[in-house]
Amino acid sequence: MKKALVTGAGGFIGHHLVNSLKAKGFYVVGVDIKQPEFDGSKADEFVIHDIRKETGEWLSLFQGVDDVWALAADMGGMGFISKNHAFIMKDNVLINITTLEAARKAKVKRYLYTSSACVYPDHLQTDTNVISLAEHMAYPANPQDGYGWEKLYTEKLCEYYEKEHSINMRIVRFHNIYGPLGTWQGGREKAPAAMCRKVAEAIEAGKDFIEIWGDGEQTRSFCYIDDCIKGLHLIMDSGYGQPLNLGRDKMVTINQLADTVMKAAGVCLRKVHVPGPQGVRGRNSDNALSRKVMGGWTPEISLEAGIQKTYAWINEQVQRTPVSLIS
Repeated sequence: MKKALVTGAGGFIGHHLVNSLKAKGFYVVGVDIKQPEFDGSKADEFVIHDIRKETGEWLSLFQGVDDVWALAADMGGMGFISKNHAFIMKDNVLINITTLEAARKAKVKRYLYTSSACVYPDHLQTDTNVISLAEHMAYPANPQDGYGWEKLYTEKLCEYYEKEHSINMRIVRFHNIYGPLGTWQGGREKAPAAMCRKVAEAIEAGKDFIEIWGDGEQTRSFCYIDDCIKGLHLIMDSGYGQPLNLGRDKMVTINQLADTVMKAAGVCLRKVHVPGPQGVRGRNSDNALSRKVMGGWTPEISLEAGIQKTYAWINEQVQRTPVSLIS
């Protein structure tokens, strides 16, 4: 039985990854600063640990591990990452250095690091009808925020660890992953979850409108969690060690995202545009290289199908959460 260690196993993507690894027959060690919030973990061992700190217990978890899936990160939606550059950069650099060092000392065979589309230069994303971002476009470097700079730095660190310490590396650049069992309130939620929550709350409160940051014409692509997990496995098994995009290449506006959520909810609400952090003006994934590496596969679940499932789950959370606790 192969042994896998997943950092960030208490988070959204990490929790889904643990479940898929167990289904594939792995012995799984999950590590995070917290347990999964919405469902029990299927990990064989789940260890609560502050990954910023290298301790004897931390290093011992890597003994006999074949694959490390490094998903742990201090992150959130635009409302969070636009105001916490220093903490994000500090915490995530510490997390990634301690994880890489533990993997090196334990002579781990394969290591997958989850980066982000936030590494791409700001000047390539100033228009809504943006050109799709291919992997080579990350340089010359000019990420928009601290989160992007930290991700790009760690990509380079992984490259050096592979060259100098013979770790078989994988680097994945996520493009807006969403789905059930993820953060849906509190400021760290991503746009699809926030939009689902806003619509569900409006229906619950009898309102005929939702608020959207900016004019709603900023563009993104969104990838459903099941496609994300399938892509992660394909990339890990590919033998390809350079950065790869993982996301859908179907770009929509935030207004269109809102329309998709409202259709899933069976309502038509007014969009009230208000000031708020918006991130880059446009972003889309170029999947030419990742499609080639993954044997012709590319994320296939439509936004409509993914939002249908995501809205149903978030609506359940809104229904069972006291109004005073929803933020």
